[in-house]
Amino acid sequence: MPEVTEPYPPGTPCWVDLMVPDQQAALDFYRDLFGWQGEVGPEEYGGYALCTQRGRPVAGIMQSRPAANGEPPPPSSWTTYFASGDIGSTEGQVVDAGGALLVPPMQVGRLGWMMVGADPQGAVFGLWQGIEFPGAGIVNEHGALVWNQLITTEVPGAAQFYRALCLECVPMRDMPGFTAFQVRGHTVGGVQDMSNMDAGIPPHWLVYFAVDDVDSTVDAVVHAGGNVRVPPFDLEKVGRMAVVEDPQRALFAVVTPVGQTA
Repeated sequence: MPEVTEPYPPGTPCWVDLMVPDQQAALDFYRDLFGWQGEVGPEEYGGYALCTQRGRPVAGIMQSRPAANGEPPPPSSWTTYFASGDIGSTEGQVVDAGGALLVPPMQVGRLGWMMVGADPQGAVFGLWQGIEFPGAGIVNEHGALVWNQLITTEVPGAAQFYRALCLECVPMRDMPGFTAFQVRGHTVGGVQDMSNMDAGIPPHWLVYFAVDDVDSTVDAVVHAGGNVRVPPFDLEKVGRMAVVEDPQRALFAVVTPVGQTA
């Protein structure tokens, strides 16, 4: 169901946000691509922009900052956040399981609590414990989050680590060779071994957005100055998809799920 009205169960991907050097350019790009509405937010929240679709939150966009030691800002990237019922205890479990704490738990006003970490292979993720803000209000429709895929160097190690986040790694019965993450028996994401990928690509969580037409969306990305990393292709039982970069080189995927038409 596209509109989300209940809190996300712990372990479920509940939010995504983008960090880029030019926040306004990103707001313009994703407005034109997906129809999002959003503007630079208040200074008390670092200008964080809440993007909406049909008046409901779908993603965040923020401006990257240079590091305190004078190093350049981090590369443009999308981050997947998982719902947490107790972010304080989850923090300890992440560290005990071999993960790294990048941003310690912090309260975001009355919205909720957040933290950012990395798994033992280096894939960055976030945790979100909502108070007044549970996460994405629309999923699984054009311009909204539809899937999250872990791209990793070590699937068994990832499976063990993400149990700390309430995610269980299981084979997909109807798709031999594919592995899924489940929460309470429901599939919420996937995991993919990256041994056959180009050298230099680090482990990461890849964010997928649903679109009505993958090919026209890819054309729009290229026209706006982005790049195609994986051209459109069809995957049986899933749909037509592609992997692209926005003009600031943030990687994401688009997919038209099986049964969805323009």
